[in-house]
Amino acid sequence: MSQILTIDDLKARAKRRVPKMFFDYADSGAYTEGTYQANEEDFRKIKLRQRVLVDMTNRSLETTMIGEKVSMPVALAPTGLTGMQHANGEMLAAQAAEEFGIPFTLSTMSICSIEDVASVTTKPFWFQLYVMQDRDFVLNLIDRAKAAKCSALVLTLDLQILGQRHKDIRNGLSAPPKFTPKHVWQMATRPMWCMRMLGTKRRTFGNIVGHSKSVTDLSSLSVWTSEQFDPQLSWADVAWIKERWGGKLILKGILDEEDARMAVSTGADAIIVSNHGGRQLDGAPSSISMLPRIVDAVGGHVEVHLDGGIRSGQDVLKALCYGAKGTYIGRPFLYGLGAGGKSGVTRALDIIRKELDITMALCGERDVRNLSRRNLHQGS
Repeated sequence: MSQILTIDDLKARAKRRVPKMFFDYADSGAYTEGTYQANEEDFRKIKLRQRVLVDMTNRSLETTMIGEKVSMPVALAPTGLTGMQHANGEMLAAQAAEEFGIPFTLSTMSICSIEDVASVTTKPFWFQLYVMQDRDFVLNLIDRAKAAKCSALVLTLDLQILGQRHKDIRNGLSAPPKFTPKHVWQMATRPMWCMRMLGTKRRTFGNIVGHSKSVTDLSSLSVWTSEQFDPQLSWADVAWIKERWGGKLILKGILDEEDARMAVSTGADAIIVSNHGGRQLDGAPSSISMLPRIVDAVGGHVEVHLDGGIRSGQDVLKALCYGAKGTYIGRPFLYGLGAGGKSGVTRALDIIRKELDITMALCGERDVRNLSRRNLHQGS
């Protein structure tokens, strides 16, 4: 791991170690993948304001996200099928995040269950909720997250209907994988991945199997997941979810100023500017391009976070300069997980922390909480 210097290095190693169908799942967007690519490209267009002959000593990246102390303003984003990048992936990533002092967010569509992650962590993690048509299942998920002492609920708003991702369809993605000649070959060429997966019982959606009455086997699971996302989800649903949860609530998937103002009226603790990593509406703007507009639209009435396109500590800094109080990384930690398990996730975080720290210093700042648009080059 000491030879790994960038997130791209981790990505290259993960591609060699993870079966194609699961690597592609993490590394894909909807349709033409234009929005997925724009998430990264628009960060590169932002230029930083270099400062010289300023005191760079005693720098601090510590801050808070929704009132929780973090070692740097970065959280691990909720990602589906994380446990298919590496055996027990969610559990390992949660442990790495806890040791690093940042939040870990568990997806509804995780391989390891809420209880699995709670069993290997000592500090509260966050839980991401998809609202399904089976309301009893949704209420049960919320109650399980409360029982696990999750400290925040992240409600995803932008997956009422599943965007089409061509790679997943062509790969015949499933969890666990199907035993077709193509899939067997993909796994056979990744022997270490196979050995680790044989050593765990966690190979399908742990939050669903055994908890939804209508899911009794893998075939019914496939039908259930394809039919259960609720196309009628509305702002009114946020109210009953907030009441049932009773704790800190973060709304994920805001990409429009009007929606941001609606989110403020719900009383949520934070909103996440996000286009679902370019995996939903292809042709939508990048997350970073909408961030300053949404920050201005909400006028400080709610904490604003950003998800999508972050591949370096410099990207984190740019988001903070535009007014984000926290950021999320999905693919970078998945690349780390696929490349080296828990140590790979830690390496991804080390890379981002070092890049953020050095860049902040060269921009003439010592405290991450002081970053603002004045640290960006005029015209950015």
